[in-house]
Amino acid sequence: MKNIAVVGSQWGDEGKGKIVDWLSEQADVVIRFQGGHNAGHTLVIDGITYKLRLLPSGIVRKNKISIIGNGVVIDPWALLEEIKEIKSKGIEVDINNFIISESANLILPFHREMDEIREDAAGKEKIGTTRRGIGPAYEDKVGRRSIRVMDLRSEKNLDQRLESVLLHHNAIRKGLGKKIFEKEQLKKDLLKIAPEILKFSQPVWLKIDQFKRQKKRILFEGAQGILLDVDHGTYPFVTSSNTVASSAATGTGCGPNSINYVLGITKAYTTRVGEGPFPTELKNNIGELLGTRGKEFGTVTSRKRRCGWFDGVLVRQTIKISGIDGIALTKLDVLDELDEIKMCVQYDLDGKKIDYLPAAVEDQLKIKPIYKNFPGWKSSTSGIKNIQDLPENAKNYIYTLEDFIGTKISSISTSPERDDTILIENPFEI
Repeated sequence: MKNIAVVGSQWGDEGKGKIVDWLSEQADVVIRFQGGHNAGHTLVIDGITYKLRLLPSGIVRKNKISIIGNGVVIDPWALLEEIKEIKSKGIEVDINNFIISESANLILPFHREMDEIREDAAGKEKIGTTRRGIGPAYEDKVGRRSIRVMDLRSEKNLDQRLESVLLHHNAIRKGLGKKIFEKEQLKKDLLKIAPEILKFSQPVWLKIDQFKRQKKRILFEGAQGILLDVDHGTYPFVTSSNTVASSAATGTGCGPNSINYVLGITKAYTTRVGEGPFPTELKNNIGELLGTRGKEFGTVTSRKRRCGWFDGVLVRQTIKISGIDGIALTKLDVLDELDEIKMCVQYDLDGKKIDYLPAAVEDQLKIKPIYKNFPGWKSSTSGIKNIQDLPENAKNYIYTLEDFIGTKISSISTSPERDDTILIENPFEI
């Protein structure tokens, strides 16, 4: 029985929602393993749109178990609001189909405030965070002062843990001339919602072991993209967690041998939200066209995404870093109207040709893309379900892309609709 990890191979927003939804129908268990409520997945099922932020995509399907792993940081109020919202659309969320890791760390109001304070103070040096407190919450986790789900069980313990974390945060707030954060009201607010959170709490590592012995199919659902990984992305313009496939193991409590196939979701062009290097960005009419046709606005924040040509160098690199076995190519139909299409196959750094993204941000900002040009197909690919029915120029682009990145394409998405997919290989059935 195969278990699959799904990751984004670019800067996120690759269209993971549709692919994860399709896979979750075949899975028994769906697990989120990193990130927070800054990354969203949009699902459209039977004409109903679901915008998920923390809840795994499996939650919208009956007889599936959805889990939030220890690698995720949870805003408990945002989670309860999301549960309320999805229940209003007829979806059941209860202790039989939803589990939260007792080891998951919480995002608290002072994390959100610190996120805003830092971004506002950074000026031109801002990272472009979603201001939801994800980064500061991960900092507290690594600093060993975080509040975890299990800490909500005891008022005495919660009081001690809040004392510790606020000692740190209030020192910084004082230094920045901000009002200190009061403990008592926050403790009262947390204790009020504690029963609603704790009823879902379990040792997830133990449940995964149980599911494996029961031969259940597990889908590990990643958020964002590998180029936002805190170790392997365009640092410091990255997220605060590891977005690579190996994080599926550490973010849930299982060994890497629990993951049998890594699927990289890959857009047929490139987008990025927020600040940071973007070698193939198009600040022209073509970039605007891609953004308009691709509806490139964030699910959670509605922020406009920057658009550019497909960067084969970057995707080839993320495939190696994350051990991707196959890619799901999305949004091919967005390119339908273009006269010419380009793919980055090399970089120029100060007159020297290189075939990888350098680690230093100053070099990342300097590199110039070297392109391979393709004639456009100037006809609709929307809704096509067989690769042989694609225009010849589209097939040429796809096969060249596949050959360049060195990994097989397992599926091609030809519209936002769930069934408009060319399936070449089902990861669950290999």
